[in-house]
Amino acid sequence: MSDMFDRSFRQILAVAASDAPTPGGGSVSAMVGALGVAMTAMVGNLTVGKPKYAEVESQVKEITARAYYIINRLEKLVAADIAAFGKFMDVYRMPKNTDEEKAKREEMMQKALKTATNEPMEIARTLLEALEITEQLSHIGNKMAISDAGVAAYVCEAALNAVLLSADINIPMITDQEFVQQVLAEKERLVQRARELKEAAVARVNERMK
Repeated sequence: MSDMFDRSFRQILAVAASDAPTPGGGSVSAMVGALGVAMTAMVGNLTVGKPKYAEVESQVKEITARAYYIINRLEKLVAADIAAFGKFMDVYRMPKNTDEEKAKREEMMQKALKTATNEPMEIARTLLEALEITEQLSHIGNKMAISDAGVAAYVCEAALNAVLLSADINIPMITDQEFVQQVLAEKERLVQRARELKEAAVARVNERMK
C-alpha cells in the first residue's frame, strides 16, 4: 500500500511537483477526487441528526457511508496506480539484445500497458459512483451546506476526466484492438454519464440556494 494518504498535504505537493515519476496524473486525479467526495461526506454529516431532515436521515446515512467507502477505495487505487507504473518501468528496463529478449519484453510490456490502463479506468468508475451519490444528496442534503455538494460534483467530474488521460496515453501502444475498443467505448460512457450527473447535481444545488 502506498503511504501517499499518510503524508502531509505539503509533502504530497512537493513530491508531485518534483521529478519523481510518482505520484503521476492517475494518482493525483484519484487524490483530487477523494477531496471531492469528502465534500459529499461533509454535507451528509451536516444533514444527519438535524430534525428538519429526519425523514431522509436513513438515506443520507447510506450516502455518507458510501462516500467514506469511496474515499477508502480511492486510497487503494492510488497505491495500485503507483504499483502499475512501477511494473511498467520494470518492464521498460528489460533487456532487448536478442530476438528472444525482445519478444519476452514485448509480451510483458503489453500486459503492463493493460494494467496501467485498467487502473485509471477503475479510478474513473469509482469517481462515477461518487457523482451518483453526490447527485442524490443534492436533492436532500442540508441546504445550509448544499453548495459543497456542488463543489463535490465539479471536482469529481474534473478528476474523472483527468484520470482518463492516464488511460489515453497507453492506448496507442496496445496491440490488442478488442481491448482498445472496449476501453474507448467505456471511456465515452463514463464521460457522458459524469457530465449528466454533474450538471444535474449543480442545477439542483443552484435551485436550492435561491
